[in-house]
Amino acid sequence: MEQEKKISEDEALFVQLVLMFQAAAMQQLGKLINPLNGKTERNLEQAKFSIDILDMLKSKTEGNLSEEEKRLLEHVVYELQMNYLDELKNKEKQPEKDTPKDKPTSN
Repeated sequence: MEQEKKISEDEALFVQLVLMFQAAAMQQLGKLINPLNGKTERNLEQAKFSIDILDMLKSKTEGNLSEEEKRLLEHVVYELQMNYLDELKNKEKQPEKDTPKDKPTSN
């Protein structure tokens, strides 16, 4: 009984960890508003780092996850990679999107 509770707690913590990095990456991709300042910001370098951490976690935990955990992690990594590629394409088309909108310009 105690072992089942520990596994359940570990699964919940694992899901929270994956979702935490997913939310961070989505903010860094400019897909979610930063809750600290209420602004949409894009930092593709930081987004790539967050995605890479999840991808590393996927490879390091291979064979040690439940089927649900494995599916979640694979889905999140895939979704983030596709969004990252999308943002890279957008950056090539509109490089000025990376500059903060509220940054004062000199006249």
